[in-house]
Amino acid sequence: MKLALFGATGATGRHLLEQALTRGHHVTALARDAASLPTDHPGLTVVLGHIAQPEAVLRVVRGQDAVISVLGVRDGGPVTICSDGARAIIAAMRTAGTRRLIALSAYGASETRHASLLIRFVRAVIADKMRDKDAMEALVRDSGLDWTLVRPPILTNGAASGTYRAGAAPRMAAFARIARADVAHFLLREAAEAADIGQAVIVTG
Repeated sequence: MKLALFGATGATGRHLLEQALTRGHHVTALARDAASLPTDHPGLTVVLGHIAQPEAVLRVVRGQDAVISVLGVRDGGPVTICSDGARAIIAAMRTAGTRRLIALSAYGASETRHASLLIRFVRAVIADKMRDKDAMEALVRDSGLDWTLVRPPILTNGAASGTYRAGAAPRMAAFARIARADVAHFLLREAAEAADIGQAVIVTG
């Protein structure tokens, strides 16, 4: 499978890139600095640039079977990275004729914002980040593409367990969490399958 990846240098993106290459997929990733990714891997193509450069984004998505975005806010970075990224990626996909889009969001976005008192508290603490997730989800839903939104709860850096649950409304513990490696596994599964097109899926440990 040929995959376009945005956010490859992030905490979840690194797991996703490693797993995709290990499984024999060809990945085209956008990066500001080639040194941040293993450019010597035969299955990886790195496009130098950033999400605000339409030509670079188009080069990443053109000819791909699926596009995965795991963009997220970094210290000192723009708090609108998810929505800005979605806007740029969707425009490029329309131009390129690429249809399949999987975007990493968060449990607590959009209609899950009132899921629990904890979620309401978290949204108050990181209000700007969650509003960015809300805006990103709205753009993806209105894109007309074959999209899937993936909403994990608290992310951890633990090893992949291979035992996680996914669905529109799985039973959630108060402090539900999931390893980034498991989220990466699920994102790759979504890219390969068409079971959840047009759905927002919660994935939890």
